[in-house]
Amino acid sequence: MKVLVAGGRGMLGQDMVSALSENHEVFAPQRNELDLMDRGMIVDCLAAYCPDVVVNCAAYVQVDKAEEEIAQAYAVNAFGAQNIALAAAKQGCALCHVGTDYVFDGSKKMFTPFDQTNPLNVYGMSKLAGEWYVRWALNRFYIVRTSWLYGKHGNNFVDAILKKATSGEDLKVVHDQIGAPTWTVSLAAALKMLIETEAYGVYHYTDDSDKGVSWYDFAIEILRQSGLDRNVLPIATSEFPRPATRPQRSTLECSLIEMLGIKREAWKDSLGRYLEVKSRQ
Repeated sequence: MKVLVAGGRGMLGQDMVSALSENHEVFAPQRNELDLMDRGMIVDCLAAYCPDVVVNCAAYVQVDKAEEEIAQAYAVNAFGAQNIALAAAKQGCALCHVGTDYVFDGSKKMFTPFDQTNPLNVYGMSKLAGEWYVRWALNRFYIVRTSWLYGKHGNNFVDAILKKATSGEDLKVVHDQIGAPTWTVSLAAALKMLIETEAYGVYHYTDDSDKGVSWYDFAIEILRQSGLDRNVLPIATSEFPRPATRPQRSTLECSLIEMLGIKREAWKDSLGRYLEVKSRQ
């Protein structure tokens, strides 16, 4: 299979390229070949590479900045997704589009792919718009929502906690936002298996955290597995105001993707593997 990865230089994209390269022909064009803001360029790029599937890992992910940079968030997450979906339709290839838990409002303990969306912030709204553009443009698509990503190719929560802890700072971490930490390597492996099934549709994938963990729980486990003894103070979201409102609970129910035979890693095991990879860098 020939697979083109948009955003192949990003945190998820690099692990996606690695996973796919095991047994597929993979292309990861740079921005001068594939600019999501330029539909004509995307059409020409897909015509040149003739992929069977496009995986869109490109996104504007600055959740708080999006509250001010509204046009930029929509340009990438909504209209960028529209451009690549229309180009895929023209080329006749399938599209795998990576979504987010932030399309939900946190009003349930767990969200299925069929639950009503209701994003609370601009980032979530722009990502939801991108989902709809993909649905409108294509018949053959995979939309895969995920959450709380971390990986070695980009800034992430794990590295931020370790940096603060090793500097000797006491940590204050929110305890009342619940979700599922997910390693980019785990997600990339799942996306690879999904596109090999050709079972098109909307799915959820996260590392397995049962009914979810808090950012505080996540931080405690990072320190425990790293052998760092630091004081961590749990705080409420109200004590740490941010420009963008976060859903209180955004744990994703992932049974549909598991029914396809795609197994999920336990979140603590994925974290341990990530920390092991970091230790070898």
